[in-house]
Amino acid sequence: SLIQFFSKMKKWMDMSNLPQEFRERVEQLERNFEVSTVIFKKFEPIFFDIFQNPYEETSKPQRSRKQRRVPCSVRDLFNFCWTLFVYTKGNFRMIGDDLVNSYHLLLCCLDLIFANALLCPNRRDLLNPSFKGLPVELHTAEIRAPADPPCIIATLCELHDGLLVEAKGIKEHYFKPYIAKLFDRKILKGECLLDLCNFTENSKALNKEYEEYVLTVGDFDERIFLGADAEEEIGTRKFPAEALLEKTAGRAPVECHLQQHFEKKSSFAPSTPLTGRRYLREKEAVVTPVASATQSVSRLQSMVAGLRNAPSEHLAAILESCARSPMESIVSRVKEIGETFCCSYTQSTDEQPGSHIDFAVNRLKLAEILYYKILETIMVQETRRLHGKDLTALLEQDLFHRSLMACCLELVLFAYSSPRTFPWIIEVLDLRPFYFYKVIEVLIRSEEGLSRDMVKHLNSIEEQILESLAWTRNSALWSALEASENRVPTCEEVIFPSNFEASNGGSGLGHLPMMPLSPIIHPRVKEVRTDLGGSLRRDMQPLSPISVHERYSSPTAGSAKRRLFGDDSPREMQMDKVLTKGTKLTIAPASSIGAENVSVSPGQTVLTMTTPAGPGRGGQKVTIPLHGIANDVGGITVIPISMTSGQPCPVEAQAPCPPQGSPAQEGQVAAASRPRRTGSLALFYRKVYHLASVRLRDLCLKLDVSNDLRRKIWTCFEFTLVHCADLMKDRHLDQLLLCAFYIMAKVTKEERTFQDIMKSYRNQPQANSHVYRSVLLRNISADVSDKNANPDTEMTEG
Repeated sequence: SLIQFFSKMKKWMDMSNLPQEFRERVEQLERNFEVSTVIFKKFEPIFFDIFQNPYEETSKPQRSRKQRRVPCSVRDLFNFCWTLFVYTKGNFRMIGDDLVNSYHLLLCCLDLIFANALLCPNRRDLLNPSFKGLPVELHTAEIRAPADPPCIIATLCELHDGLLVEAKGIKEHYFKPYIAKLFDRKILKGECLLDLCNFTENSKALNKEYEEYVLTVGDFDERIFLGADAEEEIGTRKFPAEALLEKTAGRAPVECHLQQHFEKKSSFAPSTPLTGRRYLREKEAVVTPVASATQSVSRLQSMVAGLRNAPSEHLAAILESCARSPMESIVSRVKEIGETFCCSYTQSTDEQPGSHIDFAVNRLKLAEILYYKILETIMVQETRRLHGKDLTALLEQDLFHRSLMACCLELVLFAYSSPRTFPWIIEVLDLRPFYFYKVIEVLIRSEEGLSRDMVKHLNSIEEQILESLAWTRNSALWSALEASENRVPTCEEVIFPSNFEASNGGSGLGHLPMMPLSPIIHPRVKEVRTDLGGSLRRDMQPLSPISVHERYSSPTAGSAKRRLFGDDSPREMQMDKVLTKGTKLTIAPASSIGAENVSVSPGQTVLTMTTPAGPGRGGQKVTIPLHGIANDVGGITVIPISMTSGQPCPVEAQAPCPPQGSPAQEGQVAAASRPRRTGSLALFYRKVYHLASVRLRDLCLKLDVSNDLRRKIWTCFEFTLVHCADLMKDRHLDQLLLCAFYIMAKVTKEERTFQDIMKSYRNQPQANSHVYRSVLLRNISADVSDKNANPDTEMTEG
């Protein structure tokens, strides 16, 4: 069967280490099969709604050649309608470009067959009398065949998750002219397709034409869904004659396995990445892939309803208020991107056929409207945050606009289930992944109308960039590292201190980040997750609340002072001012502060703050017990908790210290600690560390790994990432993580077999066998390597 073929093909490709081009071709073939499977699963209930159920039809008795020809049965009609659809879809490969278009083409075929059933005399017995689209006068005795049969496209869209405007567009502009062409070529004949003297010839001619198509340019014969073994091989239901056969005990497990494979592959909804699982619940209602796709398109259309693909008056006013109006450059850039997109979208390649220009223009228009809508929201938010500061510098960033437009195009392609999947769009627009990922979080936070699947899709794209696409040899990441003197930020330099877990003794900071707030928390997710506020630590900081202006601007001198997570709050600024104007800090053991009326435990460290005396007032002295949070440089990290919405301000001082009054210890403040890293490089590594931490925790949980071993694995991983950055060139983040896991388990004698590690890794949503089966060992320079040399080497499981 095809299911077994694809399963064995994947194993063979892994064992033979075939090139990526071949893998992509097989994946495209499998996706076409999945689309057809999904459409057929939708075709059955719609057909049963319009016509009689072919599964309940009694089998025709065998007739001799002398007997007269009998009218077509419901089962014959079922087969004819499906064959007409797959043949039409094959000749309209630009319509079969995505799931939504294919589904609407199916509705057009059903509409045509319904109309012929009404037109053909004595063929109304094929119709389901309870169908809501039947004419009111159908049941009257003297009804005549309507000159112009009613169109049921609207009814089908209403009952079966269709989009009326798009379905009618396909019917008028593509389907009707094509059917007329089939009549001109004599493939279809007669005033009524179902007429007694025409149906058999029409069915034979249509099947013959489709067979020629399959043998020349087709991928596979989609009539397999109608075969006698369809249930066993694919999962489609059998007709009564075959359904009466009892399944043997040995065949049942095989069919169960095939059905599970089908159910797994027939879902086009993106799996939830590990970094978003805490904030997105799985859907409770069962939604079909077609319904999910059409709902995504409906949500997209509702987001842009009433808007036009040009700057609104409000956005135009914002642009004109800048020191240098960027209006002209923005409009011209959008036009240039649109031309590039349309050219690539309509161009045929070896992997996929080109689409019609009408579909390209339609997708582009939706993306342009979405771009201007989100750009306006971003500008309003930035204006409010910067208190009216001029936004010219940001609006003149070509990279920001191109990335935002590319992200909008990607959302539209995803909504239509297009096979042009990421990273197709950034390759077409020549965008570097290292720069593109910055706009993803900005877009999600700015647009509240995104569907759940859209948020998950963008989150998975960000993960793809962080794990592999940004680490390619020609990535802009290496230029950024070179500009920073090849100093890779450590986890401690980019993660806020309160987001680290405690060390083994519970009295200090560990190395592994805690589960901080998701890098992408959509406003709609907060509404759904009513338990969000109570289940999270109040003192934990969001992973990356950095503003758009900071993402696309170079940090100015001195701006790195504890501003990793945005601007300092007024409360923090006031504290800095006090600390720099005479406040004295002393940290000492509790035994040396015996005179203070403070409840402390024996041996506990306390912090004494003394403010200077002023005219008419004496100095104040405050003693605060410390719950020691030691760091790796012998200091104590103090996190004053502000009662306002301001962020905690980390203060570090050396401990242990001599008794109070020692001049050597007065004035030790936060300036003595290492400065936090800011800028685009720090943002990138912050997200990388978060992603790796989440995946490592998931593996450790599944393999029952101790906390001590988990911390050692993390230390090994972080050390390698910081001090051996070149190891990541043209490799995958998971490869480094899995190696660190296996090595540290070996060293500490808490062994986990490679097979056990791989088994747990395969259950992660992003897992791909190519990651651990084809691992780059060394690069051969282009001038000495043979063009046929393969740099990938197979890694066998041990």
